[in-house]
Amino acid sequence: MQRIMTYVKQNKWKFFTTILVIGALFFAFKSNIKETPSLRHRKLLSTVGSLLESEHYYPRKIDDQFSMDVFDAYLKVLDPEKNIFIQEDVDALKVFSKSIDDEIHGSKIEFQPAATFVFDERYKEAKAMLDSVAKQPFTFDTDDSVYLDADSVSYPKNNNERYNRWYKLVKFRTLEKYVSLIEDRDQQTKLKSNNEQKAGADSTNKPDPKFVFKSDEELEKDARNAVVKSYRKKFEQFEKTFTDDKKFDLFLNSITGLMDPHTDYFAPVDKRSFTEQMSGVIYGIGAQLGYDDNGVKIASIQPGGPAWKSGKLLVNDVIIKIAQGDQEPVDIAGYETTDAVKLIRGNLGTEVRLTVKKPDGSIKVISLIREKIILDEGYARSAVITKGNDKIGYILLPDFYADFDREDGARCSKDVAAEVEKLKAEKVKSIIIDVRSNGGGSLYEVVQMVGLFIDKGPVVQIRDKEGRVQVLADETPGTIYDGPLVVMVNEFSASASEIFAGAIQDYKRGLIVGSTSTFGKGTVQRNIAFGRPLDSLGIQTEYGAVKLTFQKFYRITGSSTQKKGVASDIVLPDEYEFLKYREKDNPSALAWDQIEKSKYIPWKGSYNIDNVKLAILAKQKSSLDTNVVKFKNNLAFISSQMYRAANLKLEKYVAYKKQMLAINKEIETVLKIKNNMQVDALKADYNKFYNNPDKSKQDRYQAWLKIVAKDNQILTSCNYLGFFNPSSVAVKK
Repeated sequence: MQRIMTYVKQNKWKFFTTILVIGALFFAFKSNIKETPSLRHRKLLSTVGSLLESEHYYPRKIDDQFSMDVFDAYLKVLDPEKNIFIQEDVDALKVFSKSIDDEIHGSKIEFQPAATFVFDERYKEAKAMLDSVAKQPFTFDTDDSVYLDADSVSYPKNNNERYNRWYKLVKFRTLEKYVSLIEDRDQQTKLKSNNEQKAGADSTNKPDPKFVFKSDEELEKDARNAVVKSYRKKFEQFEKTFTDDKKFDLFLNSITGLMDPHTDYFAPVDKRSFTEQMSGVIYGIGAQLGYDDNGVKIASIQPGGPAWKSGKLLVNDVIIKIAQGDQEPVDIAGYETTDAVKLIRGNLGTEVRLTVKKPDGSIKVISLIREKIILDEGYARSAVITKGNDKIGYILLPDFYADFDREDGARCSKDVAAEVEKLKAEKVKSIIIDVRSNGGGSLYEVVQMVGLFIDKGPVVQIRDKEGRVQVLADETPGTIYDGPLVVMVNEFSASASEIFAGAIQDYKRGLIVGSTSTFGKGTVQRNIAFGRPLDSLGIQTEYGAVKLTFQKFYRITGSSTQKKGVASDIVLPDEYEFLKYREKDNPSALAWDQIEKSKYIPWKGSYNIDNVKLAILAKQKSSLDTNVVKFKNNLAFISSQMYRAANLKLEKYVAYKKQMLAINKEIETVLKIKNNMQVDALKADYNKFYNNPDKSKQDRYQAWLKIVAKDNQILTSCNYLGFFNPSSVAVKK
């Protein structure tokens, strides 16, 4: 403690220097002196602060109150479970709590280095505590409990209280594993006994031949060792990847996140990852990575990619080190798969060297040149659902992706149009578009996609911080499909998904089904790059970028989707309904408001969507399912349990687990369908599903068909299409 206090006291001094090097959309960092990490951090902090104050849609004032909020936010992100810091540390660091705003405005950065110094010291102590708390066997006969939700507890008052928190946490994780091992033992013992009684008879449920009976004491030891091993692995991963730069990136995001939940700082490699996600294109080696007890390994290899063409990298090779060209290799022992992936991906035509351990134990260094890899599994895909004599087209759209950097870049509106044409060739009578858990993407693409299903007209309104409103419209007359349409949403359908669902709803073009409302993200972001580009396309820049909220969007009715989202026409049973994940649950979310409505003419087709909705609601009311009511009550109960204390007494834990398993079984019963639907790949896509040269990809496509076939919400959506009037619907060829 004395060392920590001395550090804090010695570093409490200030001087002011303003560093503002800002362009409209591009920030360049220039210096005539050699850049040190502290200078780089100072440049980043002051530039990010200036950007937020001058360009954010609705900036908070960066003052003492903002400073105190940053103080709390950074400590929370460093220690989310409140088992690293003690209250004395927080009190000591409060000397900086009202000066962080001065640091953002140019003063010497003092809080973040001080906080991370204290964190590093306490982290070492917490790591040592792990071995201490698990030295002796746990007994589970004491009527005690532990809070797993950090918001339900304060920081430990002292080291003794912190030790007790670690003790209870490790004890609870051991209890979970211990009970699971007992259940496995009892199940295997029962199977063995049954098989012995039925000697010679065929049995499809045989005991594990490797099973060895163990006593309760032995199982407790196994459970405790497994938990300790798991924690040690997490500590190892953490120490490998949680660098000083990453800690500072978290500090920057603690600041940007207080403006609104969607303003973020991206370090250079993270900025590249974001761009790759949006475009569906990466520059890599064409291999999927996995993870097991041996570390990061090659899970599959894409035919035609650099890894496949080399013939040297094989499935199950364990990656030990990764090097960029002739640079020193990075030992990735303890790395998570995502961190290893970031090192393997890079710029087109550059070299990456992998040091791998072969299954026979030999070590090889394999040099590969990165090539363009298309992540087409994240693109729109479709299937045909046969229900009676009718064929229903089903389109899954995971993202509103767009690759504007390349002439031949993927665009979701073009892909969806192509899927619609393929479905029309299959003679489907109706179409379902699934944007559940679609987090959004390109604003331009969603406007184009709405235009596929309406004649023409406004789609969305955009307002900037000065109050100027722009209307984005579909200006191309005609549609490619005017039949019955259902759009599936849930509470994770956000941003562009909400624009699409909202426009379809406002034009009365189709039926919106799903959770009570979508996510509620009604803001628009733009990437502001810092420093010089590190590749020809500007995908990765020297100092990363800030994804900045600079506009809000509104439905053509004038209503914002911010916080409120899009309310479904028909609500479906949804297992996530009561979880607090929506925009409205984030305290830094911008407020809902509305503007003047845009002029538009509702769709006039061969059916009236209001009548369809009323007919479905009447049917639901007349056949009220008591199981659905119980389903909602069960979900409400489960969500309330997230903040309760977990039992550490064996009998109480087992009873509670039994109760929760029974409730979950009831929930699964409501969501489970009796008979799987008939779901088939389109004729045009047959080779992709059944003759794919990439066997692992083929297997994933076929597995997807099976997932669709047993999805209760998709089945229900198919049933709702029966309330449209198919005889009066004409599909334009």
